[in-house]
Amino acid sequence: MKTIRHAIRLGAVALIWMLSPQLCLADDVPGYRVDPFWPKPLPNNWILGQIGGIAVDRHDHVWVYQRPRTLTDDEKAAAVDPPTSKCCKPAPPVMEFDAEGNLLQAWGGDGTGYDWPRSEHGIFVDANDHVWLAGNDKDNDAQVLEFTRDGKFVKQIGEARHTEGSNSTRFLGRPALAIVDDSAHEVYVADGYGNKRIVVFDARTGEYRRHWGAYGAKPDDADPGKYDPSAPLAKQFRNPVHCVRIARDGTVYVCDRVNDRFQVFRKDGTFVTEYVLEPNTRFVGSVWDIALSEDPEQKYLFVADGTNNEIHILLRSNGRKVGSFGRQGRYAGEFHWVHAIAIDSRGNLYSGEVDSGKRVQKFARQR
Repeated sequence: MKTIRHAIRLGAVALIWMLSPQLCLADDVPGYRVDPFWPKPLPNNWILGQIGGIAVDRHDHVWVYQRPRTLTDDEKAAAVDPPTSKCCKPAPPVMEFDAEGNLLQAWGGDGTGYDWPRSEHGIFVDANDHVWLAGNDKDNDAQVLEFTRDGKFVKQIGEARHTEGSNSTRFLGRPALAIVDDSAHEVYVADGYGNKRIVVFDARTGEYRRHWGAYGAKPDDADPGKYDPSAPLAKQFRNPVHCVRIARDGTVYVCDRVNDRFQVFRKDGTFVTEYVLEPNTRFVGSVWDIALSEDPEQKYLFVADGTNNEIHILLRSNGRKVGSFGRQGRYAGEFHWVHAIAIDSRGNLYSGEVDSGKRVQKFARQR
């Protein structure tokens, strides 16, 4: 009898062992491990400030858009006059790394013919390897800039220190991010910290095409007050409209950060649906940035949450949360105000932090 009971127990354990991996594989949720040695040490005694944006180009190179002005005198001690210690000096705002973390080039700052942002915010690299930059300084930034990959100025949309509200067809208001729909030659702007809309321009000429607010309606610049989790869902975006992303199937995703949600649209601004994430999050909201998984169907959405300091993994088909990683902290793999994320063709994720975080991290895809 003991032998029979023992055999039954062993059989049950074996059955669980066989079924458990299958259940995990059925869900196939991506797993990640932080690479604590990415990127490699910077040259020239350089140090990073807050990370305003991060992007991956078609070569799987990682572009970091950082804020030199956010460094404290202690952090940039070798650059103050007179120097107070051996290290460090501010790195240039735009930095290109290869997948192994080697710095390939760095450029950016004031120049002729354009208004460089005072607060660097949001970077995108299009199919022609042109780099698109935005900025969110409250007194200065109302422009989007386009450069070649080596930093040659191409054009500017909008004008520094000039804004006309969320229904302007000429001017911006503290844009958070500009991305390019290469198939339609259009640039979508999450506009953003001053305005409350998505606005679309011709990527070749900079001419206005269309814009919309929450639910595809005309945006309204009235102050909606503080976010209240117990109140009905807001009819307008709250500042900031923090990101815009386009899936391969043409679906447009918009980060309505402080409202703890992202809304889904067609390219013409037609509202499709919305998903609320961590709705009890107050402070500065839960939906900071979005990356879409690398598979052909783009099955997953990765949502950076800089208040709860984690990256949520959602099913793109229905917005259901199936996983997450990260927590508040300073160790590798933890976050302090995770601000921006990007993904490469192998499914590796890259993140950038603001406030006093001031770092980038790589999370290697494990499954």
